Amino acid sequence: MPQTAVPFMQIRGGSSKGVYLLRSDLPREPAQRHDVLKWIMGAHGDPRQIDGLGGANPLTSKIAIVSRSERDDCDVDFQFVQALVGEDELDDSPNCGNLLAGVGAFALESGLIERDGPRAEVRVFMTNSGKRCDLVFATEGGRPVYEGDAAIDGVRGTAAPIICRYHDLAGALCGALLPTGNARDEFDGVAVTCVDNGMPVVCLRAEDFGLTGRETPSALNADDELKRRLESIRLQAGAAMGLGDVADKAVPKMCLVSPAENGGHLNTRTFIPKVCHQAIGVLGAVSAATATLFEGSAVGDLARPVHGEVKQMKIEHPSGHFDVQLEMDPDGEAAAVKRAGLLRTARLISRGDVYVPASVWDGDNHD
Repeated sequence: MPQTAVPFMQIRGGSSKGVYLLRSDLPREPAQRHDVLKWIMGAHGDPRQIDGLGGANPLTSKIAIVSRSERDDCDVDFQFVQALVGEDELDDSPNCGNLLAGVGAFALESGLIERDGPRAEVRVFMTNSGKRCDLVFATEGGRPVYEGDAAIDGVRGTAAPIICRYHDLAGALCGALLPTGNARDEFDGVAVTCVDNGMPVVCLRAEDFGLTGRETPSALNADDELKRRLESIRLQAGAAMGLGDVADKAVPKMCLVSPAENGGHLNTRTFIPKVCHQAIGVLGAVSAATATLFEGSAVGDLARPVHGEVKQMKIEHPSGHFDVQLEMDPDGEAAAVKRAGLLRTARLISRGDVYVPASVWDGDNHD
């Protein structure tokens, strides 16, 4: 029996890489679509993901599903799916600001939308969080421009800039900026701040685990006792944040915070959710920055103070730093963020067909 071909593009979005698919090229029925996505990624419990397009790393084991939006205020819908490395499972509960950066380029490259002129603005509805982000980037002849002089840490060289303007991120998944109702909680005797400003994150002090915060990701990933303690806290915090049983979910992320070393505002080591990230996620950086702004925060005193209604913050991570701009709402509650602005880049790497067994899907029943 022949295999079924599914059109795809592989795009580097920010400091991640993923497989981008049109929703109309996938099965309409959710359970069958779930199976097809696992075959596309090779996400059947093999940590190598050798029988699919997954990159055997959380940063390269990602999926973007894109469709034309039915909303009047948006152009396209974007659903993010994380293929959990080494697990026979997918997770569509979080969002991904890195893969989001490539959605506008994919929408143009696939012919889903059209744009004329030297600049495109694509309004994206993030279905995972129910929030909107506007992507602004250069175009030429109706196609994205990829070459440019913008540099982001975690990516070699430079590329054309993509400006990501996020709207109303607070409580994206948990329903509240402080999902537990507190600026400071305690689990297993460790003080934490649980925040959701686009991404549910649990911020902890690195020093509470006998760490400086400058350890390499490989060293932290080799520390089984640390990972055991973090996972115990994550399970309790996830329930307290209203996320239920998070044992098989990619959220909340765990972020170890320490004082900045290289002129930034804070230093981070992020686990997504059980593997230490070589950098930091886009929305994870927004949430971590926000966590330091609350009075009584478990990590607030570790951050260099920043003043004003528009706060420019540099979030340090293992491979450099991430610049975050938080526009505060002067009429809102403490640490109420109206908009977040971020700089990303993206590049189309490949396009073609990925094949799945016809016994899994014969190509029928799609939109």
